[in-house]
Amino acid sequence: MGSERPRLAVIGAGPAGLAAALAAASRGVRVTLLDAGAEAGGQFYRQPAAGLDARRPKALHHQWRTWERLRDGLRTSVEAGSVRHLTDHHVWFVERAADGFVVHALLGPEQEQPAEVRADAVLLATGAYEKVLPFPGWTLSGVLTAGGAQAMLKGSLAVSGRTAVVAGTGPLLLPVATGLAAAGVTVAALVESADPKAFVRRSRALAAEPAKVAEGALYAAQLLRRGVRTLVRHTVVEAHGTERLEAVTVAALDADGRVGPGTERRIACDTLAVGHGMLPHTDLAEALGCRLDGTDVHVDDEQRTDVPGVWAAGETTGIGGAALSLAEGHIAGRSVAARLHGTAPDPRAWAAAARTRTRLRAFFAALDAVCAPPAHWTEQVTDETVVCRCEEVTAGAIREAVDELGAGDTRTVKLLTRAGMGWCQGRVCEPAVAGLAGCELTPSRRPFARPVPLGVLAAGFEEDRDLGDRPRSDR
Repeated sequence: MGSERPRLAVIGAGPAGLAAALAAASRGVRVTLLDAGAEAGGQFYRQPAAGLDARRPKALHHQWRTWERLRDGLRTSVEAGSVRHLTDHHVWFVERAADGFVVHALLGPEQEQPAEVRADAVLLATGAYEKVLPFPGWTLSGVLTAGGAQAMLKGSLAVSGRTAVVAGTGPLLLPVATGLAAAGVTVAALVESADPKAFVRRSRALAAEPAKVAEGALYAAQLLRRGVRTLVRHTVVEAHGTERLEAVTVAALDADGRVGPGTERRIACDTLAVGHGMLPHTDLAEALGCRLDGTDVHVDDEQRTDVPGVWAAGETTGIGGAALSLAEGHIAGRSVAARLHGTAPDPRAWAAAARTRTRLRAFFAALDAVCAPPAHWTEQVTDETVVCRCEEVTAGAIREAVDELGAGDTRTVKLLTRAGMGWCQGRVCEPAVAGLAGCELTPSRRPFARPVPLGVLAAGFEEDRDLGDRPRSDR
C-alpha cells in the first residue's frame, strides 16, 4: 500500500457501523461509510426529518448521549477527511478484486444510478429485519410490524391510528408500546406470547445484565402508569375489518403453545403493531461466501469472517441490540486498523468491549430462548391466508406443495408456488413458508442483495469488455 493510508468500506451506519468507522478512522484508516439512509443512525437512532422541526427528538430514544457522541464523532471525522459518509447508497453487491474489494451501490430513492467504492477491506454492519408470521387478516391496512410502527414514530412523528394493540413476542414490543402511548395513542393491549415462568427459568443469565433488566422494568412501569393492559401467554389469531383494521381477536396459549379453546377475546383497534423477533441481514455476506452459523454471520474474536479482508459486526452476526452492536463495532474497527497496517492487534486494547460483548451475547441468547414465537402458530393460519404478498400465494398452496407434491424445503416450495419470487425475494415470507412447510429456515444465497436495473448490469458488462484485461483499479 506504500505511504497511502489503507481503505476500509463500512456498509451500514447504525450503531455497529458508526462505532467501527470511528475506531478505524482514529487509527489511520481511510473510511468510507455507506448507508441507504439519508442520515446516520440506523433504525435504533432514526431521527425525524429536519423539516418536521421536532422540538424534543430525544424523547423517542434512550441512550441519547451515546448517539450524540457518535454523531459528533462522525461529524468531526468527516470534517477532518478521515471518514467519507455516503448517504442514500443502497449496496447491492460486494465484489472481490485483485487489489481488494469493489462495493457496488445504487444511488437515491429511485435506485437507478450506479456508484462504486474501492477498498482494501470491508466491514459488514448491515443490521437486521423483522420476522413476519402471517395470520388471517394480517394484510389489512392498519396492520404493520412493530419495527414499522417504531420507524414511523421516530422518522415522521406519525402514528397509524388512534387505538393500537401491540402484539407478538420479544423486547421490541415494550418500547413500541411505550412510544405509541407517549405519542397519544390509546394502547388497548400489549399481547406477549412468552410465558413469564420461562423468564424465571433463565433468571441467572438475565440477572447478569441488570441494566437491561432495569430498562425493561422502566418500560413496563410506564405502561402500567398509563393503564395499558398486558396479556401474557396470549397471541393474535385474527385481524378483522373490511378495507381497514377494525378489531383483533386474541387468545390464551396453553403450556404447549396452542390456542386454548374458548379463550378468544375481541379487542377493538385501528392499528396492530406485531413482531416476532428479528433476522440478520446476511445477503452481502452470503454473496461473498462468508460462513453462517444458522442465520448469523460467523465471526471470530476480532469480528473477522472466514473470508479474508471481510469483517462483520452488529445484528448481522446475531440479534443483540444497540449496546452489543457498539461493542462489536468498536472491536471490529480496531482489528481492521491493526490488520491493514500489517500488525497483529492486541486484544487487551478492547478488553472492556469484549467483556460487554460476552455478557450481552449470553443475555440475548437467554432472551431469545424465552421469546420464541408460539410453537404451533401455523395451526391458526387458514388455507385462505395469503402468505407471500408479492405473488399472492396462500397457505393452502404451500401446504399442497408439501403434502401432495413432496416439497421438503423452501427452495422447492418457491419453485412450485412462486412464494418468495417477488420484489422482496422472500425476506418477508420466507420464515412463514419454512414454518408452514415444516422445514428449517435456511439462508438463500442470492447473487445480489437487492433488485438491480438491467441497465446498470449491462453498463458494467460493457465497461468490463472495453477494459479487456486491465485491472479494475485502473478505471
